[in-house]
Amino acid sequence: MEAGAALNDKGADIVADDKSQDDSLVEAIRAVAKVPSQRKVSYAIPCASEFRDRVSELAERRNVNVGDIARSVMLTLPEEVIDSVSDPGEPDLEDRETIILKSGPSAGKPWRRKPRLQVRMPAGYDMVTIRKALALALKLDDGTLTINLDDPSLPKKSEQAEMDREQIIRLHTIITAMSFDLLKGGVQTHEEALYVLGFPPTARPTMDEVKQRFRLMATIHHPDSELGGHERMAQLNDAISLLRRTIL
Repeated sequence: MEAGAALNDKGADIVADDKSQDDSLVEAIRAVAKVPSQRKVSYAIPCASEFRDRVSELAERRNVNVGDIARSVMLTLPEEVIDSVSDPGEPDLEDRETIILKSGPSAGKPWRRKPRLQVRMPAGYDMVTIRKALALALKLDDGTLTINLDDPSLPKKSEQAEMDREQIIRLHTIITAMSFDLLKGGVQTHEEALYVLGFPPTARPTMDEVKQRFRLMATIHHPDSELGGHERMAQLNDAISLLRRTIL
């Protein structure tokens, strides 16, 4: 019995320890939930009626809420870009909306107030920044503002175009230097045909090898190519025609 009692006591200790760990985990989760940056709050952003309507229409068209739009801009663009945008500002004195109060002593009575956007976002943002972010979203939507997603570590398009042009010039120079000299009398002999196609005079290529070399050189010297020309292409045609007759 004593052994059994000792076992039961030990088991009770284990259960107590597990419960203590669970309580600690619950408290940790509650603590995170209370962090201001994680807790969403509702912002009432005063703005002009036109601005409110455009933002609301954008949110409805994209099937998101206004907070999603503002948050997306803030996550995409640097703070300095958002800060540099002009604040759309609060509505003019004449720009007011009428609502019916739903609670309190004045419930059921009309009340004129500034137009506003209800934005639900994590706590800690100021209304001006949110308003600027929404203004940027409208500019992106109507095309008056674009985002450049080029990798800053890569050359700009103009620089890349110049590099490509210089590369083409270098390739043109190399190919011209390595191209066969035109035969003044045209391709007359088997050896001259081999020379035009880049084979040494003593080579004994098969017809398949000749065709493969011809296709390669034709891509370079064809008149439609930027590096090609009629004269070299004509001698390539003469060379393969001659070799078709002389290679058994």
